[in-house]
Amino acid sequence: MAQKKYLQSKLTQFLREDKIQLWKPPYTDENKEVGLALKDLAKKYSDKLECCENEVEEIMEEIRCKAVERGTGNEHYKTTGIATIEVFLPARLKKDRKNLLETHLHITGRELRSKIAETFGFQENYIKIVINKKQLQLGETLKEQGVTHNVKAMVLELKQSEEDVRKNVQVEEEKRNEAKLEEKRIQRTKRGLEILAERAEMVVDPEATPYLDIANQTGRSIRIPPSERKALMLAMGYHEKGRAFLKRKEHGIALPCLLDADRYFCECCTELLDTVDNYAVLQLDIVWCYFRLGQLECLDDAEKKLKLAQECFRKCYGENHQRLLHIKGNCGKEKVLFLRLYLLQGIRNYHSGNGEEAYENLNKARQLFKELYIDPSKVHNLMQLGFSAQEARLGLRACDGNVDHAAVHIANRREELDQIKKEEREKKKRRLENINHLKGMGYSMRAARQALHQAAGNLEEALKILLHNPQLWWLNDSAPESNNRQQSPSQEKIDQLVYMGFDAVAAKAALRVFRDNVQLAAQTLVHNGGRLPPDLQLSAEDSSSTPSTSPSDSAGTSSASTDEDMETEAVNEILEDIPEHEEDYLDSTLEDEEIIIAEYLSYVENIKSAAKKN
Repeated sequence: MAQKKYLQSKLTQFLREDKIQLWKPPYTDENKEVGLALKDLAKKYSDKLECCENEVEEIMEEIRCKAVERGTGNEHYKTTGIATIEVFLPARLKKDRKNLLETHLHITGRELRSKIAETFGFQENYIKIVINKKQLQLGETLKEQGVTHNVKAMVLELKQSEEDVRKNVQVEEEKRNEAKLEEKRIQRTKRGLEILAERAEMVVDPEATPYLDIANQTGRSIRIPPSERKALMLAMGYHEKGRAFLKRKEHGIALPCLLDADRYFCECCTELLDTVDNYAVLQLDIVWCYFRLGQLECLDDAEKKLKLAQECFRKCYGENHQRLLHIKGNCGKEKVLFLRLYLLQGIRNYHSGNGEEAYENLNKARQLFKELYIDPSKVHNLMQLGFSAQEARLGLRACDGNVDHAAVHIANRREELDQIKKEEREKKKRRLENINHLKGMGYSMRAARQALHQAAGNLEEALKILLHNPQLWWLNDSAPESNNRQQSPSQEKIDQLVYMGFDAVAAKAALRVFRDNVQLAAQTLVHNGGRLPPDLQLSAEDSSSTPSTSPSDSAGTSSASTDEDMETEAVNEILEDIPEHEEDYLDSTLEDEEIIIAEYLSYVENIKSAAKKN
């Protein structure tokens, strides 16, 4: 199959170079049948490629038929508005994986999924569709999602079926149940990540409450602008979940998670992405997923993603890994990422018909594999010292395979991480104390958190910010829609402010804004000469026009308890898949890579040896 794909790519290149249009005479007659000239062209190209003439003629006929189909489809689309979608089915179906499907573009994603399921014999809730590198959104029309005529669609199964031929009721019911479970699993993943990301935005007790954090390559937390923090949290969370599925060889479920991660990463600024290698690793993981699903050839963005990964590594690690060497002192562990990059570039080049480039990339991957291969006895020796297999592999690669040096390296790294974790816990504890201090003064948690963020954690600076930025004072912790539903201030508190010398109208307005907090109302009036600032006056007017609500309007205890249990389950499911070791993404046994490197090098070397014989 791989060799055939290579020949298809080479022949397509020759046709482009010679500006030959197979769908026109003399290669195709008026009845759209093959012309005699195709045989002569096949003879010419088979001599050029030094391979079997019949095989070349057969592949060229496939290319011609596809071109004729495309031309017919273009004419049909212009006259009827019915578009053609090229559907790529899962690898397990072996033959006839590429199929054409006609549809209007005003239908919804759900309708297209139904049509694909009905046409190709899938359970509707058993598949996901990827078009234009994104998951198909079921509630939007194809046109709204940028789907066009002649677009390519990849079908992903939520779970592989080994008894696909059996069509009895029991098997179909099992499939439906599996699909429902997987869909619930994906929804729980989404909810769990959102909860953890939101906790990172709020103040949590680092000793008791699970949350996600963002750290640099040394393990220390990174300060991220609030506007980008949640997107980055979700991106990294989806990436970790996708990697967990990759480890379990569940590529069909991994890909949607990885594509969601890519979507959230795109919401972050490029400056941020240039400082961490996560985005580059994600690009490799997505292309690896394409390859393992047998869909590498059908997605045009594989080459783009590999170039993006290479450029991200360059910016993040520096030229010749200089920045990485400065930070970590070695780059042995990160070479695993470059091995996979070269391997995927080699595969991509081979499938594109670029034999020389493929050989060059695959050879680089082979050389790196030899360099990174670890003697199992060395891993065993380190495990005898109490280290894990993962620590042993990472340590040996960091120390060029020297067991003694690796043992010292791992022990030092453990101590360093313990110290960093201790410092980070202390930092979070101090932040929590500062926020509680500001809350004790009457400020809301949101206002305190925002002021401390602007002040880089300095309590005195945060107080100054709160005093000089009245728009922060009335930030409260309730939901936005309930912020304005405040009861009228009590007469007793109005009298307190009047006794201090403030005007009664201003006192009432200030108390309404600050929800009866006399201390904040007084501070505000003093700071602004006895009046509310214009933006706070507007807030007071809004709140006075809205009736108050009672706490009894909230949901019942039973419902809240059920929701809390579901959220706990979702969070725990995420936490189970987040690796304990911060360099888990650099750990690989390279068993799969070893097999694939040998396989594709044999393809390339067969081409080279055939050329020499001829």
